[in-house]
Amino acid sequence: MDSVLRAWIVMQARASRDERGDVPGWVMIVVMTAGLVAMLTMVAGPQLRTMLNSALDSVSG
Repeated sequence: MDSVLRAWIVMQARASRDERGDVPGWVMIVVMTAGLVAMLTMVAGPQLRTMLNSALDSVSG
């Protein structure tokens, strides 16, 4: 029974170390997504603003 407990503790320790290694991947995904949104906003921002204003004017007018 002692060996089972020891094996479980080793497995838990390895699992916690493996999860820490995934954090840089998530950070990279978040940074890349923010960059993509910023680039799309710079390129399409004026056109989107015009479309939104036109849609709001047609609803209120």
